[in-house]
Amino acid sequence: MLSQTAEYALRAVVCLAAAHPARLTTPQIARTTKVPAGYLAKVLQSLARASVVKSHRGLGGGFVLARPTNEISVLQVINAVDPLQRIKSCPLELGAHGVKLCPLHKRLDDAMATVEAAFAGTTIAEVLADPEAATAFCEFPQIALTPLPAPAPADAP
Repeated sequence: MLSQTAEYALRAVVCLAAAHPARLTTPQIARTTKVPAGYLAKVLQSLARASVVKSHRGLGGGFVLARPTNEISVLQVINAVDPLQRIKSCPLELGAHGVKLCPLHKRLDDAMATVEAAFAGTTIAEVLADPEAATAFCEFPQIALTPLPAPAPADAP
């Protein structure tokens, strides 16, 4: 549903929120979020253009959030890098539909409107404060896999 770019942007913003008020460099954020540094640099530039983050150059430089976490919505982060696409006209370009969406595309757009509203109504502060959620950037436990037994030969009784 979300592009990888949007996922990376959300990871970066949550990482910066968790490190507040410290400034983090692109390599530090990349290490924490497991996002390739080169790609992350472009994502952070988009977030800076959208005034979600601020960059500071020079010694002690890095990135910080541009506003408090309770003023940054999940939708703002997503729209900064890869805006959600709503269906405004028939994707099949059928003239018979005119300016109305067919029932299928209307329902799909309604679903997207619901998602958009949910993201707009959710702040980064709420994401971080969710007591039911796992800790941000926790390491997954290593799972020991037991090899499966080899299948019996086809000619076995």
